[in-house]
Amino acid sequence: ASLDAPTVAVVWSLGFAWAAGVGLPVWAPLLLALVAWAVYVGDRLLDARAGFRTPSLHHLRARHYFHWRYRHIFMPLAVAAAMGAAWIVLALLPAGALKPDSVVAVATLAYFSGVHSHRKLPAPMSAVFSKEFLVGALFTAGCVLPVWSQSPQTADAASPHRLLLAPMLFFAALAWLNCRAIGRWESNHQDSGIGRVLPVAIALGAIGLLLAASVAAVQPRSAALLGAGAVSALLLAALDRLRFRITPLALRAAADLVLLTPVLLAPFALRHG
Repeated sequence: ASLDAPTVAVVWSLGFAWAAGVGLPVWAPLLLALVAWAVYVGDRLLDARAGFRTPSLHHLRARHYFHWRYRHIFMPLAVAAAMGAAWIVLALLPAGALKPDSVVAVATLAYFSGVHSHRKLPAPMSAVFSKEFLVGALFTAGCVLPVWSQSPQTADAASPHRLLLAPMLFFAALAWLNCRAIGRWESNHQDSGIGRVLPVAIALGAIGLLLAASVAAVQPRSAALLGAGAVSALLLAALDRLRFRITPLALRAAADLVLLTPVLLAPFALRHG
């Protein structure tokens, strides 16, 4: 039901806020959840519509059939979610956050128009700005913006903007890897050695652990968040290793489930604020 993306977005946004020592108002994660859910529902409905064309323009999966089968429910709810998000933006969003949020909104619309257009980007551009890359960048921006909008940018080394730099870049890579893994697992070429998930996931996990160790003394919260992300990367590596023993639907769900590792930091967040 496309609830995976908003859940991951809210968990990581709250993780970013805790790492930066920023308190988020209740409406901030709600806004993020509404936007993420509406975007993912729209994306899957557009994919489904393209898949049912002749010739088919998209290979459909169980999630696409499910959304298309219940589109008379999903479409009104997605519109309602978008309208609710628009009301929050107009009524509650600080004026200073309107500009960066507008940039992300324009980038998201550009992503939709590019992915769901019949026209294809030139080969060099499509190789760099792949769907996985764009999803990772936009998803990360959406998770970080609520935190940045609640904190003014300063030159202080402990400013939220600096504290979140390493976790933000790492999460963007993790989101890219998540999309990459799902794409490969659902393709017919998952046995080829080109672009395999396992070595990339292990390398990313190692990088996350090294980054966490390097900043632990001065930025313990950022280090904890990096460590949680590293665990997610290693769990993706484990899923890739076990992919033939798991049903495709369970594998797809598990790929997003392993991104929820920041939940493990909740006891520390509740204890220390």
